[in-house]
Amino acid sequence: MTVRIDKKIKGYAVVTPDDKAKETAKAAAPAPAAEPEDNVIQMHERIERPEVLIGSTYKIKSPLVEHAMYVTINDIVLNAGNEHEHRRPFEIFINCKSMEHFQWIVALTRIMSAVFRKGGDVTFIVDEMKAVFDPRGGYFKAGGVYMPSLVAELGHIVEDHLKSIGMLHDPEMSDHQRALIAEKRKQFEERSKKNADAGSAGLTGSAADHPEDIEVTGEGATFPPSATMCHKCSTKALVLMDGCATCLNCGYSKCG
Repeated sequence: MTVRIDKKIKGYAVVTPDDKAKETAKAAAPAPAAEPEDNVIQMHERIERPEVLIGSTYKIKSPLVEHAMYVTINDIVLNAGNEHEHRRPFEIFINCKSMEHFQWIVALTRIMSAVFRKGGDVTFIVDEMKAVFDPRGGYFKAGGVYMPSLVAELGHIVEDHLKSIGMLHDPEMSDHQRALIAEKRKQFEERSKKNADAGSAGLTGSAADHPEDIEVTGEGATFPPSATMCHKCSTKALVLMDGCATCLNCGYSKCG
């Protein structure tokens, strides 16, 4: 077949079979796949509130206030149905019959809810609240746990809630430490029982008729009523054993 060339030839190149093979492979190669978009939703303040939230309600009965307080924390479920599903606190409410603390309760809950919806690491709020001390003095909860203020107890509730949804984790206690605490408890109970038996043998009159007066543990408490507060775990569980102050709750010992 004859091809007429109307223009002046200025140069030429020979197409080899290798060049043809490269062009064919390039044309057949698939286009590079687009980078997958990150569809994992993280908590941020622009997330709209769903119609229904999952909530938990906690009760606070403090000697500092006449009526009990009920704390409700509602969570939002993000990335539901896939491997990235997680719960995050969305809002908090406090309800109480008493109107004495109404203003600061409303202010506190609104600020805390705003912090929750802001997203990121909101666990710092626990330490800030637990560090609030009442100038009138704190109080002991059932079980001997010391609360320096009503706000501090609210911080403990938020901490427990964040642990329940996986945002906070308790430090792991070693098997050796658990065994040590169990051993100290057993030793203290055996010693107290011996002292109680020896004392009841010499009691007469009303004291002998009421052996509950020398019980090791008080009603509703898990530790001896004579125990003092441990500065490490803030629990009234520090007892004197063999001349050494020992905590029956966390295992702390003044003698090491």
